[in-house]
Amino acid sequence: MQAVSPTATDVAFLARPGRPAVVARTLAELAGPTRGVVELPVRLMWNAERTFDLGDPDQLLWMYENVLRETTRAEDLRVLINGRTLRRVWRLLNLPRGVRLAWESRHRGLRAA
Repeated sequence: MQAVSPTATDVAFLARPGRPAVVARTLAELAGPTRGVVELPVRLMWNAERTFDLGDPDQLLWMYENVLRETTRAEDLRVLINGRTLRRVWRLLNLPRGVRLAWESRHRGLRAA
C-alpha cells in the first residue's frame, strides 16, 4: 500500500508543521482489528500507556486519533485502522485540520459519514 503524496497540482495537507498527513488510497484496504486490545508502537504513541481496548468507544477514538495524526507510514494505516470502523466514527474523531482535510479530499464519502 502506498500513501497518497502531493503532486504539483495537489495540495499537501499537514498533520503538523513540516509533516504531510498520510492517507490510504482506499478505505477497503484498511484491515485493522475491530476488537481486542491493540498496543501502538512507540513511534505512534510516546506515552507508556500505549494499549487500547477497542471494545471501549473512548479508547478506540483515542487510538484512531493518534494513528491518523502521528503515522508517517501507510502500512500503519493498513494494520491498525479498519475502514468500516473509520467511516462509522469519523465525525467523532478529534483530528488536526490538515489530517481531516487530507482524508476527506481523498475519501469524499467521509464528509457525509
